[in-house]
Amino acid sequence: MGAGFSRQYSSKVEKIGPAASKPPPGLADLPESCVALILSFLDPCDVCGLAVLSQRFRQASLADTVWESKLPPNYKILVKKLFAADGQHQTSGDQSTETSNFTKKEIYARLCLAHRFAGDTMEVWMKKNGGGICVAISWKGLKITGISDRRYWNYISTDESRFKTVAYLQQIWWVEVEGKLELEFPAGTYGLFFRMQLGRTSKRLGRRVCNLDGVHGWNVKPVRFQLSTSNGQQATAHHYLKEPAAPGEWTHYHVGDFVVDHADACTPTKLNFSMTQIDCTHTKGGLCLDSVFVYPRKLGERI
Repeated sequence: MGAGFSRQYSSKVEKIGPAASKPPPGLADLPESCVALILSFLDPCDVCGLAVLSQRFRQASLADTVWESKLPPNYKILVKKLFAADGQHQTSGDQSTETSNFTKKEIYARLCLAHRFAGDTMEVWMKKNGGGICVAISWKGLKITGISDRRYWNYISTDESRFKTVAYLQQIWWVEVEGKLELEFPAGTYGLFFRMQLGRTSKRLGRRVCNLDGVHGWNVKPVRFQLSTSNGQQATAHHYLKEPAAPGEWTHYHVGDFVVDHADACTPTKLNFSMTQIDCTHTKGGLCLDSVFVYPRKLGERI
């Protein structure tokens, strides 16, 4: 009996000996350079999620090689332009625009923030997952016929706009809105949109309500939208401004697309765009104009 117990015990010892106690190799055993290479192929959100797995993954997630692959090729030009705009709004702190003063992750994080310039009438930011540049231009940065005459246009404060205010058209015979933009866009295809709303929204007893009483004239003739670029690209669209299924819903009216080649990414792309309805046989009114947006085309398709 004692001999049998001894044999059983010795066999158990062999099974849990030094060879069995050593865990098999796993992700934590990968060299940091290999981990950084793997992370460079992942989306930023996935990189941040994997950074909490271990100290090695965390260190690898901070590597410049990981984040430089997620920056647009012309990021140095954008940094100088957008970070300089931030410096104009700062009274203290580091206002340097040299890329050598930041890690690539810091540059990526700052580019994803909205940067205001042009007298606070424009915002530029980078889309987190796609790396494309987005632009928003307030109605204050546009040339609008009759905007200074309160018989035609009013200004409404609202939280529904990035710029906290929109222009409301009461009534006018001739509608004409023009704008310009000059920016070093990364290579890709972009779409330009006017963000507008029929009716005037407000809050009543804590609820959002929309008054459509002043809406008129938009179903007679379509509104003409135009876009042209400095390298000869042009687009024209015609849209009837119709009331959406949900009253007071904001609508993005697609003007057209433009393409930025890799060769043009280091030079400013100049855009001219407009919105007109100049048929003077009837008045138009009841329209809220918020902003003009430029989105990477893939993002614009989901709007």
